[in-house]
Amino acid sequence: MIGIFIGIASVVSLIALGQGVRQAVIGQFDAMGKDKILISPGSQLLSSFTSSSYFTDRELSIIQRTGGVKQAAGLIYMTSSVKHGNEVKYTTVTGLPTEKNDIDFFKTMQNIQIQQGRYLQPGDTNKANVGSMFANPKDFFQKPVRIGDKIEINGREFEVVGIMAPIGNPSDDTSIAIPLDEARSLFGRKDQLDMIIAQANDAEEVDSVASAIKRNLRKYRGLQEGKEDFSVDTSKQLMDSFNVILNAVQFVILGIAAISLIVGGIGIMNTMYTSVLERTKDIGIMKAVGAKNSDILLIFLMEAGLLGLAGGAIGLGLGVLLAKLVENVAVVAMKTTLLKPQFSLLLIIGSLLFSFFVGVISGLFPARQAAKMKAAESIQFRL
Repeated sequence: MIGIFIGIASVVSLIALGQGVRQAVIGQFDAMGKDKILISPGSQLLSSFTSSSYFTDRELSIIQRTGGVKQAAGLIYMTSSVKHGNEVKYTTVTGLPTEKNDIDFFKTMQNIQIQQGRYLQPGDTNKANVGSMFANPKDFFQKPVRIGDKIEINGREFEVVGIMAPIGNPSDDTSIAIPLDEARSLFGRKDQLDMIIAQANDAEEVDSVASAIKRNLRKYRGLQEGKEDFSVDTSKQLMDSFNVILNAVQFVILGIAAISLIVGGIGIMNTMYTSVLERTKDIGIMKAVGAKNSDILLIFLMEAGLLGLAGGAIGLGLGVLLAKLVENVAVVAMKTTLLKPQFSLLLIIGSLLFSFFVGVISGLFPARQAAKMKAAESIQFRL
């Protein structure tokens, strides 16, 4: 049963954690809204973080004038030194537009909630919002950051006016937001944008609006279709891409777990062959008093299935404990709440039925061997 419960434990813990991550990401995309469009440099969204390309205010204006676009705004982000007291750390600093129409747009888009203080406002200079981990001692700095504290970003002093609520992702919970104009001045990024976010008038037409944005940018940059050096993605497309990646990872690890199940199945098969051999005389006696071949077959199949089910039950309990252990380690070591397992009724029942099925399949050949035995020969058999 060891192979069975190792395989089932792997499957249960992996699927539960995968479902938890999937639900957390779906929640983020739901908060962002189905009408949002992300425009980033590079041929894929992830490449925008390593690309040397950027957008200009002129291109932002083109996107804003595209038919079907309700509003659009850009941001910049840089990895920068941050000093608090005598400590210096490095983290992501994002420059966000603070025009009145853009504030609520970005707060919703990035799922930003202020835990203490206030959000950035129009006219703010040398003001900053910091992630939730800044407020906790030893999570980022040894000394916690409070509202009104001064921090140095790339050598310039900023006053902390807001502390953001935990998002659950360490990269977000250790980030800093400052006004876009301040960020451009601080990092020498005049007329440059690292990403543009647009909102469609109608969520049902977001795909056609995204295509129009792509076409207009391609025309402005003089690029051929399929040769774009930027990407335009809707929230649905991003969610689909995430699902493809997560499913691929799960498929690979499930394949590894299947090896344990195969080994466990072979173990059950060997056990059942031994059981049939040891009870050959009993089989002969049962047939002599009227037992049918189907009765003998069913007895050994049920025994093999129960062996698999027992291994599956142990594996289910072990998988639950393993998934919860990973969750707690992630919270303590990685400061993330994204790895929160979800144990559905389908997963629990499915894992038990599957382990029973593996046992039955593994016991099929030994059970057939037992069913075909001759009564007279079996009664006379001796080990």
